[in-house]
Amino acid sequence: MDSTRFLIVGSGVTGLAFANFTEASTDQWMVLEKDTEPGGYCKTVAQDGFVWDYSGHFFHFRNKDIERYLCDRMDADEVDTVVKRSGVLYQGTRVDFPFQKNIHQLPQPDFIDCLHDLYFRDADRDIRSFEDMLYARFGRGIAERFLIPYNEKLYACPMNRLDVDAMGRFFPYADVDDIIRNFKRPDNQSYNATFTYPRRGAIRYIDALLHDLPDANIHYGEALTGIDVDRRIATTTKREIQYEHVISSMPFDKLLRAAAVEHDPAVYTWNKVLIFNLGFDRKGAYEDHWLYIPEREYCFYRVGFYDNIFHTDRMSLYVEIGLERDADPGDTQQWLDRVLGDLKKIGICEDHKLVSWHSVVLDPAYVHITQASRADFALKSAALRDKGVHSLGRYGGWTYCSIEDNMLEARALAAELA
Repeated sequence: MDSTRFLIVGSGVTGLAFANFTEASTDQWMVLEKDTEPGGYCKTVAQDGFVWDYSGHFFHFRNKDIERYLCDRMDADEVDTVVKRSGVLYQGTRVDFPFQKNIHQLPQPDFIDCLHDLYFRDADRDIRSFEDMLYARFGRGIAERFLIPYNEKLYACPMNRLDVDAMGRFFPYADVDDIIRNFKRPDNQSYNATFTYPRRGAIRYIDALLHDLPDANIHYGEALTGIDVDRRIATTTKREIQYEHVISSMPFDKLLRAAAVEHDPAVYTWNKVLIFNLGFDRKGAYEDHWLYIPEREYCFYRVGFYDNIFHTDRMSLYVEIGLERDADPGDTQQWLDRVLGDLKKIGICEDHKLVSWHSVVLDPAYVHITQASRADFALKSAALRDKGVHSLGRYGGWTYCSIEDNMLEARALAAELA
């Protein structure tokens, strides 16, 4: 039987970061990856002169040590820093993001409704869900024009199912003073006011994490299928491995099943995202890096513009469609036809010619953070840690976080286990 001190499950950002930061020698750790290549969702497609990720993977660094660590393992001029430009398309009007701080840019009737409902919002309502929080903080006008329909399209579920703090620091909160002050002194800064992006796509960050790792330590096409937490033996699709610690970034509900931990499957829910990457014959009219689309008549909730990041002369889009967990994406060509039709109706495409495209389904995409999932995760992850099984990352931690957060979490765990 093979053995290792650290059995790392997954070769995405989290798993590879732990491998980079552990002080263990190379004969004391190994990585299992069920796919035939590394990166998880942080993969890049180069096709017909276009560069697309599986979805928009833009890095927002707050920790300069982490940023430097990656950039030191890449070409000196490979990464561009971009000052974000994003907006909301609402009934034909482009409004700066975040919507709630820019209601003054709406047509006057919508602006008056939003301002009135903001002032007379029910701030004292009983807040039990994300939806309650939106109504209490922003009023009916803002909530129902953007915050609720957009997020329901993204999460593919009603907002009254999600925890109040489901998006944590990533939600652009604003109080009444912030909103009114923004009428005359625009301040739309957020956690991702700037982002960095490699010219050859997000896979270059994965390449940077692989830079110092021996290829022999990463076992592709090998999936974890079971864990005996008492004997500390992992079963894979190929063998059994004795371990001291498992470092897992696989979805937490799957880890629970692998470790034979009894749990209520209904506690852990999520949605899928169907993504189309689209390359056209020429530029479009918009200068944004991405646009949010709240109206339910359009199938997508966000459209991003790679050409405005790379400064290329052909419009290059990613289009994201939220689907329920059990939904069958069905006929890709039918979805593509609908996407192209909606892009034309919304004014992003005119007589553009589609010259290249690619699609992928992310499953899971966004986990649904609820009071029940928070409580159950805290209880069961602590019990697993006591048995040497550590679950981290966006899906392993069943949370909403950035790629940088994943690296920081992996580094902290590596230091703790050193």
